[in-house]
Amino acid sequence: MSRTALRICPLCEATCGLTLTIEGTTVTGARGDRDDVFSHGFICPKGAAFGAVDGDPDRLRTPLVRRDGELREATWDEAFDAVAAGIRPVVERYGPHAVGVVLGNPNVHTMAGALYPTVLLGALRTHSLFTASTVDQMPKHVSSGLLYGDANAIPVPDLDHTDHLLLIGANPLESNGSLCTAPDFPGKLKALKARGGTLTVIDPRRTRTARLADRHLAIRPGADALLLAATAYVLFDEDLVSLGELAPHVQGIDELRSAVRDFTPEAVAEACDVDAGTIRTLARELAAAPTAAVYARIGSCTVPHGTLANWLVDVLNILTGNLDRPGGALFPQAATDRTPRPAGPGHGFALGRWHSRVSRHPEAKGELPLAALAEEIDTATEQGVPVRALISVAANPVLSAPDGDRLDKALDSLDFMVSVDPYLNETSRHATVVLPPPPPAQSPHHDFAFNTLAVRNQVRYTRPAVPLEPGRMAETEILARLILAATGMHGADPAAVDAMVIDQTLGKAVREAHSPVHGRDPKELAAQLTGDTGPERRLDMMLRLGPYGDGFGVRPDGLTLAELLAHPHGIDLGPLRPRLPQPLKTPSGKAELLPQPIADDLPRLRAALREHPTGLLLVGRRHLRSNNSWMHNVPALTGGSNRCTLHIHPDDAERLGVRDGADVRVKGAGGEVTAPAEVTDGVRPGVVSLPHGWGHDRPGTRLNHAHETPGVNVNQLLDGSLLDPLSGNAVLNGFPVELTALL
Repeated sequence: MSRTALRICPLCEATCGLTLTIEGTTVTGARGDRDDVFSHGFICPKGAAFGAVDGDPDRLRTPLVRRDGELREATWDEAFDAVAAGIRPVVERYGPHAVGVVLGNPNVHTMAGALYPTVLLGALRTHSLFTASTVDQMPKHVSSGLLYGDANAIPVPDLDHTDHLLLIGANPLESNGSLCTAPDFPGKLKALKARGGTLTVIDPRRTRTARLADRHLAIRPGADALLLAATAYVLFDEDLVSLGELAPHVQGIDELRSAVRDFTPEAVAEACDVDAGTIRTLARELAAAPTAAVYARIGSCTVPHGTLANWLVDVLNILTGNLDRPGGALFPQAATDRTPRPAGPGHGFALGRWHSRVSRHPEAKGELPLAALAEEIDTATEQGVPVRALISVAANPVLSAPDGDRLDKALDSLDFMVSVDPYLNETSRHATVVLPPPPPAQSPHHDFAFNTLAVRNQVRYTRPAVPLEPGRMAETEILARLILAATGMHGADPAAVDAMVIDQTLGKAVREAHSPVHGRDPKELAAQLTGDTGPERRLDMMLRLGPYGDGFGVRPDGLTLAELLAHPHGIDLGPLRPRLPQPLKTPSGKAELLPQPIADDLPRLRAALREHPTGLLLVGRRHLRSNNSWMHNVPALTGGSNRCTLHIHPDDAERLGVRDGADVRVKGAGGEVTAPAEVTDGVRPGVVSLPHGWGHDRPGTRLNHAHETPGVNVNQLLDGSLLDPLSGNAVLNGFPVELTALL
């Protein structure tokens, strides 16, 4: 007999509410939850395929341990014994930095991924941290850190109320939004136009989003920062700057005016391939709109000037008075945020507190560039010991990082590797131990990260829709046991990890003068926590201490886990509201418009004024039914238009003798790949496009469907040397390639 259960979708950043249909313990269907307070019934193809993702027969069901060179099934005890025996000797012989940690994109889509990796890193004390952030959004974290003093203080566009939305390098009709959590992003853009608003899209591709726009500017890839700097120049030059209520919270306006004086529309026009008059019109319309928001995404991050581009996005929102006001860009307030501290100066944000061993890349937000992982493993220097052991959690850097072939070889040279992954994929196939988490239906869900980026304040939590299968282990317990095994506490009760975090958090909270529990007894507070598991108790603690919480009885109507469980479709906490100056943690207590690292990088942008590439430039692309490399093993989400083809403009195809459907060899600094051509005017002349996340043709994986149509790994075209220097983000867009038609 079938039943239904609620579940928040973990398959992209939109975090839509789902109603699952379940037969026994099998998810047989998924539809949008009409009563969900955030998504109101919206669903995309990924959410509709939840059952297929959940029931993929290639998902691992038991741990694997390498014996005699082969990965073989093992018990959980055997697996964690092997982890302890593999990692501790490396730490004891070489020190903690010889243990690398790689965190992949799916970590932010699970409760376990949000709650435990920080504990692991704190206990290991390794500087060798690499995550998907440095092939994605790290420039936004760095620019926010420098502007606001907090790398996680990221304003999002007020989609429901803005009059003018400028999108740069973003395609939310395909991605569902990113660093801007918004169910039914397409519907919100259509509503903007229906109420008379303006949508402008800047993108070298005529994406589905661009086709919806009032104006589409097909910019030359990688020139975003130049165009934005010229827009800022026009605002100053034509006396269009209007800070409004932001004025008391901003410093550096005169210095900024001077910093952009060389970036006139006429100076940047050729490099951007956007005429000066259009740039001036863009600036004037932005300034004239009753409200406006500038929003940029991955296309503006994975380019040589990614941090400068993302800094300029916020600069434009500030100069037009649209930061921190309804209809502009505002700072969300998640229910599990820390207790808001009083406004005032903070410690600020620092870059380069340590450096990578080989190329001396500065850390950013505690991370080293993922592009440097291979050399940190395979290259000896006098600057310390190479990475000898690796902990990989939900990561597939062989496909997501530049030059996967080199990393592929480097992983084979490790003394030990443990991978927490449901699949034997291109990366986890190298592991000594593989620890498979259960399918999403068997896991609880709360969006810790994405609620800090949501376009409306709300809170939702769903318990597992299906009980754990016999022989499975909850992902939260897997990561807790991994922490114990890796840090010399193997065999201890995994509940001790949650208890330790609770004790430390409450102990700190009672010492903070602004905390609602200041001066109280941490043990008495811990005794009040509810929840069936350690993770639920931690969630209850965070809700109670958070901005909407009950403060452990101080505010009787405040939020608790019990209150959240009583509202299975979530609790609406209202629209985004102005919050300045509270989010500002700079030493000045203000938004610092021209931080020194930004000023020091501007000469590099000025040099780009003289760069006019004449060859073909390659950009990536997303598809609504994909999420990086982890959706290609589900038949319902592949095929049709979701194919690994090279998009090329008809003019370029004719010039190079490329026929539609014929194979083309694409060569870059890191190697070459061969893919079928798809001739389309969806890309501008001089630009070709390959999607990210493909290349499922390596031996030793267990991804049967993906292996049938493997596609090619676009990142193999890169050698890992192209990085945005401030953030360490890999340049994955706008790099030169050579094409050869294969007849």
